[in-house]
Amino acid sequence: MVRTDDRRAVLAGIGVWVVALVVCLVDRERLVAGGDGWWVWVCVAGIGLGVVGLAHVHRQHVRERH
Repeated sequence: MVRTDDRRAVLAGIGVWVVALVVCLVDRERLVAGGDGWWVWVCVAGIGLGVVGLAHVHRQHVRERH
């Protein structure tokens, strides 16, 4: 079986969502004017789901070690 560090992959995904959120916040005025202000909330949801996924992967990692 191939060993992978799933936590690192999830953290990378969360990092991508954080970068996307920063970009959306910097350009929020234009996004709202164009009717795309909801993109900010998509980024927030991505970060939130990533944190939930990180907790799940962490619990799974702890279970495998015991």
